[in-house]
Amino acid sequence: MNRRDFVVAAGMTTAMVAGRALAALPADETDAAAWNAARRFVDLPQGRIALVERGKGPAVLFIHGFPLNSYQWRGAFDRLAGTRRCIAPDCMGLGYSEPRVGQDLHAPAQAAMLVALMDRLGVGRFDVVANDSGCAPAQLIVADHGARVRTLLLTNGDNEMDCPPAPVQKVIDDAKQEKFSGWFPPHLADKALCRKQLGAACFTFPERFADATIDMYLKPLAANPARTNAYGRAAEGNPLAGIARKLNRSPVPVRIVWGTGDTVFKQDGSAYLDALFPRSRGVRLVPGAKLFFPEEFPDLIAAEARALWQA
Repeated sequence: MNRRDFVVAAGMTTAMVAGRALAALPADETDAAAWNAARRFVDLPQGRIALVERGKGPAVLFIHGFPLNSYQWRGAFDRLAGTRRCIAPDCMGLGYSEPRVGQDLHAPAQAAMLVALMDRLGVGRFDVVANDSGCAPAQLIVADHGARVRTLLLTNGDNEMDCPPAPVQKVIDDAKQEKFSGWFPPHLADKALCRKQLGAACFTFPERFADATIDMYLKPLAANPARTNAYGRAAEGNPLAGIARKLNRSPVPVRIVWGTGDTVFKQDGSAYLDALFPRSRGVRLVPGAKLFFPEEFPDLIAAEARALWQA
């Protein structure tokens, strides 16, 4: 079982994105071996946090989705690290971060960890780019530490009216029964099955979901059952409940880029976010793009980020 099974019903078909005119990840992108070699760890009160950092200039914090990790942002790094200090940690409970025993993994704790990480790295103000479950800690950071956030680029993900999205209830239920971690070993063993399920559910072009990428995302989840189940349990509840009052007063410029092929988050999420932030720079809809399109279309993400930063 994988993300298709726990976030969407069967019978989906792969959508087209602008006639497939958008450029996907190039053959010479940073690969898994290079990302693994670049990974380092920072000790925080929350645990030993894995991250990749590249480039110089104003800092940008990239927050990945679930069940992914920082590798999601490799294409954005390739395009933006020439002018920005790109920082992508693995959220606690996902990827290669090692949270301390008993560490809270709910979104507010993730946000606190991310702020502590930026403190440890000596970063004062920073831009934020987020996708999927990473959108919840991103908004919490803006609400509670808004003076430190220069800009916010949000893609398909959590918002107060859709957090967690209804299909994630299956994650929570199985995690409570210590079964959630069992979803991943079968898809490591059968990559074609993984592409058919997780790939087809969340990627616009599931046929491009490479074996090495599957390993990067799912191996740590399969290898750490207790941690993985703890992350699933932490998806329960709405950490964004009541946040609108703060975000309605936020001076942070925000841009929303939303894939219309997403079957996990409600399609009206983009309009809700646009109306929520007083300094929203509007919405760009990406026809047919699914939940993890920021990984597939890094040129689009880089272009939107640059335009937001320059504005």
